[in-house]
Amino acid sequence: MDKLSAVIITHNEEKNIARCINSLLEIADEIVILDSFSDDKTRKVCEKYNVTFIESKWLGYSESKNLANQNAKFDYILSLDADEELSQELRDSIKQQKSSGFKGAYSFNRLSNYCGSWIRHGDWYPDRKMRIWNKNEGEWKGSIHEKVELNSGVKIKLLKGDLNHYSYYNISEHIQQINKYSELSAKDLLKRNKKGGFIKLTFSPIIQFLNSFVFKLGFLDGFNGFAIALITSFGTFLKYAKLREKRRAKN
Repeated sequence: MDKLSAVIITHNEEKNIARCINSLLEIADEIVILDSFSDDKTRKVCEKYNVTFIESKWLGYSESKNLANQNAKFDYILSLDADEELSQELRDSIKQQKSSGFKGAYSFNRLSNYCGSWIRHGDWYPDRKMRIWNKNEGEWKGSIHEKVELNSGVKIKLLKGDLNHYSYYNISEHIQQINKYSELSAKDLLKRNKKGGFIKLTFSPIIQFLNSFVFKLGFLDGFNGFAIALITSFGTFLKYAKLREKRRAKN
């Protein structure tokens, strides 16, 4: 049977981290937590479990996750965010695969909980994530929406079961995160000399909303489906509006 290292990065995750760790206990041979000096009770909660707790300054999402992986004992990594947990069906799938031996990489669908409701349509489901792989065959890349880039030829298998994601507990959290990511995205676009003119600024948010709420059936998730589509489209507007603002300031 192969060994599996579960790896999590944290910062002020006292309300989420216990749930995440508990979902890993029956399938992980070790749990590595890289914390960027939380000032809440994250460390105290983690110390209740048999985990490896490491503190490091914040290096960015990809760099921090890669550093955490480097501290794992075993080659195969299961990477989770603190606000995620493995469903029982997914745990069973991982145990079965672990027993027969890991080969290549593994993905699964992510099911998000938004303000107390599970979102099963729109842009948010199935939100497929590749989270199990040999750390010698891939690493995290990207500064904003980071993802694992695998070596050429590594095949990905889809496992049954959902990765439960507790995204936002209220709409205010969602808006704060959209503001943060739109700022990071605008800076990235400016760095890459993207223009994002009037057409992008005007029509991209509309297309984003229609795609999420209408074409991908977000309306079936009721008010929360509407809120997600609307706030996400507003985030697209903010990204290009901030890019326009930054380009003007630079010139």
